[in-house]
Amino acid sequence: MTPSPAAVTETTAALLSAKGVHVTFPGRHGAPTARAVDGVDLDIRPGEIVALVGESGCGKTTLARTLLGLVTPTAGSVTFDGRPLDYSGRSLKAYRKRVQLVLQDPSGSLNPRHTVYDAVAEGLRIHGYAGDEQAAVAEALSRAGLRPPERFFLRYPHELSGGQRQRVVIAGALVLEPELLVADEPVASLDASVRGEILALLLRLRTDLGLSALVVTHDLGLAWNIADRVAVMYLGRIVETGPVEQVLTAPRHPYTQALLSVLPEAPGAPVVLTGEPPDPSRIPSGCRFHARCQILASGEAERAGVAEACKGQDLKILHGSGEAQVACHWSTR
Repeated sequence: MTPSPAAVTETTAALLSAKGVHVTFPGRHGAPTARAVDGVDLDIRPGEIVALVGESGCGKTTLARTLLGLVTPTAGSVTFDGRPLDYSGRSLKAYRKRVQLVLQDPSGSLNPRHTVYDAVAEGLRIHGYAGDEQAAVAEALSRAGLRPPERFFLRYPHELSGGQRQRVVIAGALVLEPELLVADEPVASLDASVRGEILALLLRLRTDLGLSALVVTHDLGLAWNIADRVAVMYLGRIVETGPVEQVLTAPRHPYTQALLSVLPEAPGAPVVLTGEPPDPSRIPSGCRFHARCQILASGEAERAGVAEACKGQDLKILHGSGEAQVACHWSTR
């Protein structure tokens, strides 16, 4: 039986687990290897929603694709339900029935020549579903909030609103009765008035079906509204993780603090990070955030006696007690 959200604790066994995952891409024409994911540990428990947060280019989408089995890790392991992920064709097909992807742009996810019925039924047909296809499609559409479902069967994507299209994409994932959804920026392309409805739907699916979810986003405000735990990613690594209330109300890593400072409700002036995230093929020595760190720039790290460590000592391991952990010389001094 899937634990209820309230029953999910630190001791609950992970449904999906990444341990020491690395993903590297060879450079072109002799360029250095890019370390897109650089030693990530991440657990998602039954009935839990985890938000993976970071700027564009930090590696979060590559990590999500690795957890889905779309990218094979260079090193490390991914396990699902206690078993190592097998990247062979038959095993991977079975795995992808249990772990479904919800993409950012519903317009790009849906074939404009396919009806809603065909779009939702596609997964059933790929996996050779032997039951009542029409009943399964109707149930998935209903669960995604498109009711009565039969009214949508013969409609095409261009006849739907953006929110309805995203619900069709979610229904296409639900029709296979997965245990985990990986949602990559699931509301980024939607109007603000519709975003809340889709987030409420994901929360209801967790409650009604016991679904787990990894929500990939650059928006910490979204993480606050939907997640149980948050993992903040920077340049291929998780730099802070913990319960969403703890990380977002008392952030310890300067990068998390900077991301939170630009939210409309944040007190004080926003932290302006200088420059773009470094190239993953040229990761700096020491803390990989140090060149943009506001704590180092202000002199606080120097006064605390950790500036040299920030610039020259790599910090691979998250430090902290229990669930709240951080990879930062200044915060763990």
